[in-house]
Amino acid sequence: MRSFSLLKLLLGSSALTAALAMPSMAAAQSEQVTFHKDIEPILQRSCQNCHREGGAGPMSLVTYEEVAPFAGLIEYKTGLRDRAGAMPPWYMEKNIGIQEYKDDPSLSDAEIAAISTWARTGTPKGDPADAPEPLVFNDSVKWRAGEPDLIVVMDDITKLAGTPDWWGEIPSAPTGLTEDRYVKSVEIVEVNDVPQAGSGRDTVGGRYIFHHMIWATAQMDENGERVPGLAIPWPVHEVGRNADIFDEDAGRLLRAGSWIVSDSVHLHSNGRDTTGHLEVGFRFHEPDYKPKYQNAFIGLGNGVDISIQGNKADQELHAYTVLDQHTKVITFEPHLHAPGERMCLEAIWGYTIETLSCVGYDHNWVRGYPYADHAAPLLPKGTILHITGYMNNTETNPNVPDPRNWQGSGNRSVTNMFIDLGIRVTMTEEQFFEAMEERRQTLNLGPNDHVIGCPLCGAPLVAPIADSDDSSSSTASDD
Repeated sequence: MRSFSLLKLLLGSSALTAALAMPSMAAAQSEQVTFHKDIEPILQRSCQNCHREGGAGPMSLVTYEEVAPFAGLIEYKTGLRDRAGAMPPWYMEKNIGIQEYKDDPSLSDAEIAAISTWARTGTPKGDPADAPEPLVFNDSVKWRAGEPDLIVVMDDITKLAGTPDWWGEIPSAPTGLTEDRYVKSVEIVEVNDVPQAGSGRDTVGGRYIFHHMIWATAQMDENGERVPGLAIPWPVHEVGRNADIFDEDAGRLLRAGSWIVSDSVHLHSNGRDTTGHLEVGFRFHEPDYKPKYQNAFIGLGNGVDISIQGNKADQELHAYTVLDQHTKVITFEPHLHAPGERMCLEAIWGYTIETLSCVGYDHNWVRGYPYADHAAPLLPKGTILHITGYMNNTETNPNVPDPRNWQGSGNRSVTNMFIDLGIRVTMTEEQFFEAMEERRQTLNLGPNDHVIGCPLCGAPLVAPIADSDDSSSSTASDD
């Protein structure tokens, strides 16, 4: 009897334990990270545009069956976050500076954690009813910024497998434009004969042979010679680069009869004989459009006395420039070469030293980072812009072919550049005060508030402020 009673007691205790455990087990199951509910939406937003059949990515990440075998690799790549090799290729550091950008595909901490949990818990598929609607891709549309109003096709160039990098001048191409037009965006794509599946070495899926093109537009005479005068520079094309969308109030002028000219094209082998060309797509403002702001061509970088030691990490490069006009920074675009790991942009105004942005760098995926309209830095004249480049010339940097070598400045990938190629516009004093007031209204700023990148936005007494009785303006000096 005693044995039976003890057994009964044990069974009752086990049943009680199981009953108590059931709610927590159910909660754990309900919180399980699954492909359809948690992972598929992330892939649709930030991955599938490239990682799909016909895309530039090396594998398709659309269906569960395609994604699950790569779960560990996806966890690793997304966990890199803001360093070379990270996916998606957006290297803005999340813990410093301005955090609001246009077309930002980066993942949040929660999304990265969800991917890691999913990969480490057996990649559960989940309920198909939780899946978002599949995306439909139109591969006839190759322009991310929208269908261009004008497309200029450059000449074909063939790069043979196994041949060394080449840098030099390519033939100019006429735009065919018959009237001056202001440009709202420009985008360059490479078109080549590499099959959609791609092959070769791992440079953006092994698909491309153009690393970059530094280009301008100029006028040509009847002999095909460039007419003396200033050529108009345009944003550099680089492999993996996003489109350049100019400030709505600062369209770039493309003159009638212009030709696209370049004496600085960098080609590399992608592991197979490839013939390809670049296509330049311009989107225009309406014919009667007039820009409000002036585009600023501000040199910020050091291309002369770069010195990078062999077998050494954490080397710094510095460059400064003083703004002689009120300036709005539209984009930040670091340009380094193979040893480059990181660049920071800093604004120095009076006693204020403020980091605007820090981004990692990957020489295979050069990106421009366009600030959101209400976050673009508004900097008063006299501000010092300062960039710092962080260089790693050791074997831990996979982009460096031989870290024993000293490296100086130059156009080849085995030499170095150190430039911020970002877009900026200048403002009159009236426009600058107006922009700051608009920023204060948009962000509901008070006199004691501060936003990164606008040192005077929280100090309205130095700018015109509306009188309480009428629409007239006054300044602190009126008192």
